[in-house]
Amino acid sequence: MGRWEPGARERLVVAAVDLFTEQGYDATTVAQIAERAGVTKSTFFRHFPDKRELLVAGQETLSRLLTEGIAEAPAEAGPLEAVAAGLERASTAMGPVSRRLAPRLKAAVAASAELQERDALKSVSLAAAMTTALIARGVPDPTAALAGELGVLAFKRGYAQWSEGDRDAKDELAGYVLAALDELRAASASLS
Repeated sequence: MGRWEPGARERLVVAAVDLFTEQGYDATTVAQIAERAGVTKSTFFRHFPDKRELLVAGQETLSRLLTEGIAEAPAEAGPLEAVAAGLERASTAMGPVSRRLAPRLKAAVAASAELQERDALKSVSLAAAMTTALIARGVPDPTAALAGELGVLAFKRGYAQWSEGDRDAKDELAGYVLAALDELRAASASLS
């Protein structure tokens, strides 16, 4: 097994998703994941504290990209325009590997209550990051919270549509996420 081979983190994620899909989350061990990825258990633990964290591997990066995009939106941008800037920036972190893994990841999460809980916490965390970034722009708290929640919902809807599409297509996630945000904006306007 290669200890310091490049791409170990990505290989661990792919191995985990494959094993979770094949035999279930609970039946999968860290040793099996490491073996499938071609690394040692100590390499696994250099990248992840436990197997649950594999499925939220990019959450910190995603949160950072969302908040950077919101912070860098033009000063005159409204809350949803700032969220759109954050979503567009964050979408750049999702490439072909994410698209190919999405159906297996979805199946693994659906089959495990623990992973469903972790996925829900991820959504809460992303919404909180966007809300905080919007408040830093001077957006009032209730408006920032609503815009952050809409941003998470748009990201999830856009990601689902993108990942269920042609896995070999070259279309970018950002188009799907921004379209989902526009749909949600129109839907929320019809609530009055």
